[in-house]
Amino acid sequence: QLQLVESGGGLVQPGGSLRLSCAASGFTLNNYAIGWFRQGPGKEREWVSCISSSGGGTYYADSVKGRFTISRDNAKNMVYLQMNSLKPEDTAVYYCAADFSRCSRIFNEYEYWGQGTQVTVSS
Repeated sequence: QLQLVESGGGLVQPGGSLRLSCAASGFTLNNYAIGWFRQGPGKEREWVSCISSSGGGTYYADSVKGRFTISRDNAKNMVYLQMNSLKPEDTAVYYCAADFSRCSRIFNEYEYWGQGTQVTVSS
């Protein structure tokens, strides 16, 4: 069964950091661009970041640029999202998704999705 699983979410104070992980089972991530999306309470799903299959291209939403860093370790079949200087408005369920062709900001272009991990930024 092809599956993505996110981990690393939790409760953190404003200004804190978290690192999210995205693991694949049943397939290799090496051939896929991997995107991170988030959906806050009462909000639509929002694209956050994406990394190309080779790792040579990384892309960020303006709202997280300079604070978040996406990376991948193809040998471990993992993708990471390092989140620093977290703000209350970053509170959301974070999802990773795999796109066989290329990075995209459009969520329905992604073939596989994880179940999400909750990130809460609050004092």
